[in-house]
Amino acid sequence: MDPRGKVALITGGKRVGAAVALALARAGADIALSYNRSRDEAEATATEVRAIGRRAFIRQADLTDPAACRELVEATAAALGRLDILVGMSSVYARIPIEKLAASDLQHSFDVEVKSSLSCALAAFPLMRAAGGGRIVLVSDWLAASERPRYTGFLHYYVAKKAVIGLAEALALELAADQILVNAIAPGPILPPPDLEDEESKAVEQATPVGRWGGGGEIAKAVLALVDSDFITGETIRVDGGRHVR
Repeated sequence: MDPRGKVALITGGKRVGAAVALALARAGADIALSYNRSRDEAEATATEVRAIGRRAFIRQADLTDPAACRELVEATAAALGRLDILVGMSSVYARIPIEKLAASDLQHSFDVEVKSSLSCALAAFPLMRAAGGGRIVLVSDWLAASERPRYTGFLHYYVAKKAVIGLAEALALELAADQILVNAIAPGPILPPPDLEDEESKAVEQATPVGRWGGGGEIAKAVLALVDSDFITGETIRVDGGRHVR
């Protein structure tokens, strides 16, 4: 799919989401961004998109609410005229020791990671079908794609991210006849968390075969590749600097 003249909705326009939004804008797409609490970041990204010469639309949404997902998609189509590309990047990442883990923590992770992606996809695919096709890219995690957890305290996160892969595969099958291709990206060490100590950051670099953090641009490149392809669907691509082979 040629992104020129198309409309892309990115759920979560902060940090890596901003890089994806700007890459799609440079490729010729108009951009819609959702945010939960990070309005300033979404507005800053929208300003950059407009500076590139593309239209931008932002909207606050609690993506754990299916009705809010539907309203977000409808508002995007109303503001920008169509919807061709959905990039599901909403996520929650927090360590919870097993002694403090509750079933509600897993439910919350599923709501943010899985239910939101499904709700947005269900709202978006009729618009894509009417346009003759579309692209949906979901975001999982390199650990889930590697099919084994490595760190304690992230049971809720790992299980939800594993389900994202299953959702991408199932959606790919359901939507293929409408030329709506669905894939997942499984990031590894892309951007260090803001509170990560220098020593911990260096340890991640040492554990990564290419020896560095990737940067949000690497996820943007993967999204562009999946948008461009007319034949890849139901796939999960690890973008992890080779972390999974060590």
